[in-house]
Amino acid sequence: MKKTNGFKKNSTISLFTGCGGLDLGFVGGFKSLGEKYAGLDFDVKWANDVDDSSCLSFEKNFKTRIVKGDIREILNGERSKLFDPPMPKKADVVLGGFPCQDFSLAGKRRGFKGKRGLLYQAMVAVVKKTRPKVFVAENVKGLLSVTDGQNKAIDIIKNDFEKLGYHVKHRVYNSADFGVPQARERVIIVGTNKRKKLPPFKMPDPPFSKKDWTTLRQAIGDLENDAEGAIANHYWSKAKIFPGTQGNTFVSADSIGPTMRAEHHGNIEWHWNKKRRLSAREAARIQSFPDDFIFYPSTSQAYRQIGNAVPPVMAWYIAKSIQDFLQKHSKKESR
Repeated sequence: MKKTNGFKKNSTISLFTGCGGLDLGFVGGFKSLGEKYAGLDFDVKWANDVDDSSCLSFEKNFKTRIVKGDIREILNGERSKLFDPPMPKKADVVLGGFPCQDFSLAGKRRGFKGKRGLLYQAMVAVVKKTRPKVFVAENVKGLLSVTDGQNKAIDIIKNDFEKLGYHVKHRVYNSADFGVPQARERVIIVGTNKRKKLPPFKMPDPPFSKKDWTTLRQAIGDLENDAEGAIANHYWSKAKIFPGTQGNTFVSADSIGPTMRAEHHGNIEWHWNKKRRLSAREAARIQSFPDDFIFYPSTSQAYRQIGNAVPPVMAWYIAKSIQDFLQKHSKKESR
């Protein structure tokens, strides 16, 4: 068993993996915007997503297989060669950024009535099956205001996990407070296993405040005049500007960027030089992906994968706090 800092790696299952932003944060060992993020005590043993392009990017970058297919079919035992290897029976950690479109403030707000609004239940089922020490879920801030008519979505979701014997905490974070040059508010939910004598998790405070935010000039200024293709994924949408519509504004060099969205359809925001739209590589940096993380197979797919991802740097800080928590309580748990 591999060890980091004298502790064995925590076996990890990743659900709704996408291209792997959350996973990269938990694994660590990468560099973003001039900062190094150390390797952490998490080993992704099994990952799953339904999107072919995202799976391709994950496999190319992590050099490991991802199981392609609908997690509900996998849990229902609908086996095929596409679903090999099988999900481990046990895990130390379960991660999942379950689909958020039905809770998003930018979407139609279908909530639990949407096709994807109940996919969190698949994560509940995996936690029930594998009984991890800790689970971590991520979703949009809109999760806090959607209801089923009587109850808030966040309370329903937390209650379903609590029924499994977990302390469940949540907190809204702005990724900019973690050094990510982007206004991106997300809900992080963390559950700790009562049966393993683990206490409730204290959600960490972000390391930075507004005065410390990283600007777009700091993050992507060096790419402004680089030709297309100068580095990997430095290609941009050629869609013309349509004033007054989403994505048809100019970013400011001296502030953080807007939320990188999954549904760009070519209308990602324009560069401050007003000559072109942001490139996929610039969007990746705004999401805090390292330059050696390559997105496949096209620019349009890269934009979508980047917009769907959890910023790796934000994920790293959450992962580091969970690593510290598990190390602190490992002796008590082993008694």
